[in-house]
Amino acid sequence: MTVMVIDGVGGGIGAQIVQRLRKEGVHDLSVIALGTNAVATQKMVDAGADRGASGENAIRVSVATADYIMGPIGIVLPNAMMGEVTPVIAESVLAALGKKLLLPLNQPHITIVGMEQKNVNDLISDAIEELHKLITHMD
Repeated sequence: MTVMVIDGVGGGIGAQIVQRLRKEGVHDLSVIALGTNAVATQKMVDAGADRGASGENAIRVSVATADYIMGPIGIVLPNAMMGEVTPVIAESVLAALGKKLLLPLNQPHITIVGMEQKNVNDLISDAIEELHKLITHMD
């Protein structure tokens, strides 16, 4: 089973997701870090991803093979993360067949309404709990 974690800018949220996936021991899981830039990718690899790749084309090609895709909601919003999420990246993530588990974090140009305000740690916990449910349901 492959989980691709996508992040940009400094890679901090993606690194937290990777670290928690490893810490909480989701079984038989290959974790791939996909960064919009090399710094984000390296931070996720340092956090425990099996391997990583950076940039628009790497993300476009890789997400097609993901069973699950995790990251902040900005990965499906063109021009999010200070413009690092290109329209091609956003479209590729949305078109990928893998289940998306997205953290509802507001972007400067978008406010997500109607959501309970939670800190990033709680959102990551919720996403990993959902991943556990999905994996268990498949077994």
